[in-house]
Amino acid sequence: MDINKTIDDLVNKIKLDKVLSDLFSKDPLKAVQELVGDKIPKEQLESIVEGVKAKISVDKAGDALNKVKGLFGG
Repeated sequence: MDINKTIDDLVNKIKLDKVLSDLFSKDPLKAVQELVGDKIPKEQLESIVEGVKAKISVDKAGDALNKVKGLFGG
């Protein structure tokens, strides 16, 4: 299993689905488990959840930075 690809795929799905995004905000482990199923051990799921959280945070920071740049004509 390619963990980075899995994380990227999950981030894309969560960003595009408001219901899934809300579930991820409330219960990230449950949201990821619903997406990947029961085939992954809980320890690995927790690592994936942390990776998804980190990737979403980085993406949000990048979006905010682009908005600030836009304010200053950048």
